[in-house]
Amino acid sequence: MVIEKHRRMIRVDLQLIADMVVPGSRVLDVGCGDGSLLDYLLHEKNVDGRGIELSMDGVNACVSQGLSVIQGDADKDLFDYPNSAFDYVILSQTLQATMAPREVLENLLRIGKRAIVSFPNFGYWRVRASLAFQGCMPRTKSLPHEWYDTPNIHFCTIRDFVRLCNNLEINIEKSLAINSRRLGPAVGSRTFGANLMGEQALCQMRLGQSLMCLKFCNKNRKIIV
Repeated sequence: MVIEKHRRMIRVDLQLIADMVVPGSRVLDVGCGDGSLLDYLLHEKNVDGRGIELSMDGVNACVSQGLSVIQGDADKDLFDYPNSAFDYVILSQTLQATMAPREVLENLLRIGKRAIVSFPNFGYWRVRASLAFQGCMPRTKSLPHEWYDTPNIHFCTIRDFVRLCNNLEINIEKSLAINSRRLGPAVGSRTFGANLMGEQALCQMRLGQSLMCLKFCNKNRKIIV
């Protein structure tokens, strides 16, 4: 299912992410793929947009569209960005493929005033059913790979992600659970249902008040006051 705009078509989950971005913002899209979301944001939201993409094919696809994208690794290269350089840092369907998701999440909220993260939900009922009744690693629309060729190395459920945010004192301001349609909030009183029925989740976050004054030490890769 896609939503068509006058320039191009984007996936529904990307449209929902775009809806969270305030027009005219400074945006960094980490793991931007072929640049679909970044291109949409530039032309529909008039953002000042930049991108990082690991694959050279993705970088070439972005550059061919005139997008400002460089090759980079979310696990290694986010440390080089200064504090509060962007209004939004977006990580779409990439967190589960990083080596150190916690550090990546911390860096997103160091670099940006807000972070928007989407990820496949390993608590989705089809995933549970595949493991319980077939005894096989699941394959869904958001998890299309076989176990032996998947780039994903850190699966999590919506509950797992919320628990990590709580541990890091990160406030989830907006959230959505989606499958073939938009289900509603992924966090709060509906977390149980969202964790069961949501194929993927989207969350907009910012640091809690007690952490707003913290600075991150790039050299030692740890938080200091």
